[in-house]
Amino acid sequence: MALKDFDHVSATSVASAVEALQSTTDAVAIAGGTDLLGILKDRVHPRYAQVVVDLKTVPGLSTLDHDKRGLVIGALVSIADVANHPLVKEHYALLAEAARAVASPQLRNQGTVGGNICQEPRCWYYRAPDNQFHCLRKGGDMCGAVLGENRFHSIFGAASLGPSPCSSGCPAEVEIPQYLEHVRAGRMTEAAQVLLGKNPMPAITGRACPHFCELTCTRTGFDEAVSIRAVERHVGDYILDHVDELMPTPRRNSGKHVAIVGAGPAGLAAAYYLRQRGHEVTVFDAQPEAGGMLTYCIPAYRLPKTVVARLINAYRQMGITFVLGKQVGRGKTTVRRLRQDYDAVFLATGAWKQKALKLDGESLLRSGIDFLTDIQRTGGSFPGKRVLVIGGGSVAVDVAISARRLGAQEVMMACLEARGSMPAVPEDLEQAARENIELLPSWGPHRILAEGGTLRGMELVKCTSVFDADGHFKPTFDPAVTTTVLADTILLAIGQATDLGYLDASIETARGLIVTDDATGVTNVPGVYAGGDVVTGPATVVEAMVAGRRAAEAISASFGLGKTRAKVGAGAGEHSLDAIHPGALAKSRRLVVLEPAPERLHIRAEDTATAGLGEVQDEAARCANCGCVAVNASDLAPALMALKAKIKTNRRTVPADELFAARPYGSTVLDPAEVVTAIFVPAPRPSTRQSFQKFRLRKAIDFPIVSVAASLVVEKGTVKDATIALGAVAPTPLRARKVEEFLVGKPLSPENLEIATAIAVKGVFPLEHNRYKIQLVRELLRRALSACAS
Repeated sequence: MALKDFDHVSATSVASAVEALQSTTDAVAIAGGTDLLGILKDRVHPRYAQVVVDLKTVPGLSTLDHDKRGLVIGALVSIADVANHPLVKEHYALLAEAARAVASPQLRNQGTVGGNICQEPRCWYYRAPDNQFHCLRKGGDMCGAVLGENRFHSIFGAASLGPSPCSSGCPAEVEIPQYLEHVRAGRMTEAAQVLLGKNPMPAITGRACPHFCELTCTRTGFDEAVSIRAVERHVGDYILDHVDELMPTPRRNSGKHVAIVGAGPAGLAAAYYLRQRGHEVTVFDAQPEAGGMLTYCIPAYRLPKTVVARLINAYRQMGITFVLGKQVGRGKTTVRRLRQDYDAVFLATGAWKQKALKLDGESLLRSGIDFLTDIQRTGGSFPGKRVLVIGGGSVAVDVAISARRLGAQEVMMACLEARGSMPAVPEDLEQAARENIELLPSWGPHRILAEGGTLRGMELVKCTSVFDADGHFKPTFDPAVTTTVLADTILLAIGQATDLGYLDASIETARGLIVTDDATGVTNVPGVYAGGDVVTGPATVVEAMVAGRRAAEAISASFGLGKTRAKVGAGAGEHSLDAIHPGALAKSRRLVVLEPAPERLHIRAEDTATAGLGEVQDEAARCANCGCVAVNASDLAPALMALKAKIKTNRRTVPADELFAARPYGSTVLDPAEVVTAIFVPAPRPSTRQSFQKFRLRKAIDFPIVSVAASLVVEKGTVKDATIALGAVAPTPLRARKVEEFLVGKPLSPENLEIATAIAVKGVFPLEHNRYKIQLVRELLRRALSACAS
């Protein structure tokens, strides 16, 4: 594969190099040892470099000086010069050994110190030609090595480089891998805190959510998606059992008062996050019970009213006030009056009006939403032997299943969409099939059949397309193809509309929706916000909930109090790497909570029970964390860390311990236009003993499988100070701090060396094919410590 054209800039100074790197976002630096030309030739990156800035032409960066304070190595000093320099070999043997271990003499002559520490990841998924794998390190959404070829990858966990695929797919952007990790470790309080940071009602969404997160789970290409909703439901129920601890009354009051109109998911979410920030919150709703459609429309076999009631009670304990059975817009309680009495108002009244078909005889049909609401209020009644539901969404499925469970002998669902494009969640359609609901896709209502004022059925017409070429809803039909469906009852579930009659003329609306700023939810009236179905039209529970949270953040910000902050638990581990559980690496089946036999299903009883702790812990263990497991391949990196070196750039000085990081297109914390100028290595203390050990497959290849750098101060046979770094075993070089702590004050006896090597690999997370690295770490560390002991 030939190199494409690019502009080449021979930098004459550090300043000119920085200027050239800042000239375009497609500029890259080359300094020897970075293998940049190979990356360009193979088209490894999604975008090709337009400008290559040559740093080797910068004068003054090729000197190597030594005095009593330490060693100063210019960034352009060749690796061979470091390996062969007498002073380095005498006083910094560790660094000389690491430099000598870098591949062949030819590569050591061409490679520079700066280039070696700044090289890009060596993972072949990353370096596959033509960007075959758009991996995490290149802005992608998954690491192919976690569940694929991983012999040479991390054994100390994965580096999180951004939202995981599941979190990206979740409208609430919940940090799913983080709370799953807490669950599998049994840290339920921490798991709950992570969830509540973005989702104030997981017991609800754990039952009534389309779980977009599972659709984007990386395991879908491996075996089956993690059953995230089942785990979320368990944690949600745990929260309701521990509301005093997890949903406490805020310690401080802000002095601000907010009115919320609508007690559905958007209003409840806003109320929670506003109250969490210390604001006084009053929620108004026209219904006698709070919860909106959570209480009145979602069937009890999916979401029991008792679960919603427990959540509302938890909110009340936080200090949120509910004014129920109060229709805003009637009498003195108007939006204008609320705006006068409160510091802010949030409108979240939902979409409750049934859309009409506009056919003759439509008064004989029933609203599906009213049908579901009547069941929740009164228990429902026999709908008739033959029921036809018009609609193809999940609400239509709920209506159809509810009719079936109320005694209908035959239930049909007719919709405009073809079977493969019905808007209902696939899982809901599967349930409809299990309950013998007959699907009639690609049929539209044509004529209502009635006799003597009594409904007899409906004539349907074949739908040939639902949307026009521009994606706009514009169904077309073939009038020559019709069918007749006999029915005692026809229920409409073709979508809902908003009722904005309670608004005054000052609030801007369009097409039956309130107009708001997308980011904040603020309307054209200062201090008045809106969100949920009343702004977007009918959406999912989680999408409405997100609208409420964003509005709460915007309202708090308008008070000068910033965003709602989530309280989260401790990080994944000592090195800020995410754990990889062995259970995630082998193929497995997802957790399935079995439903009762069909004859035992009921209209008022929940179909499934919440999974137990052991079950959800096992399911959480299937999460692969989806972090990057490519290792840092620089030999000099662990050596510089062990020697407590500092890296100087055109902008700052960075300790070696802090320099190396897993980030897109790089392995350091340096900014794209930041240039390494020198490395300072402090003079070692007297009695310092050093060793560098490396295992590689062939000496001509610049790629360590495992490396160990050790610098120990040993006096009278006892370790006084220890600095040990491990290379090629994690996305960043790692300090073996627990080993260091253990060794200080002890002799380097065979017994202590054995304990130290065991400590070094305690808590590792080997992948399926790289468990052998554990023994390599132990053996190389034993050799390094033995060398320091002699």
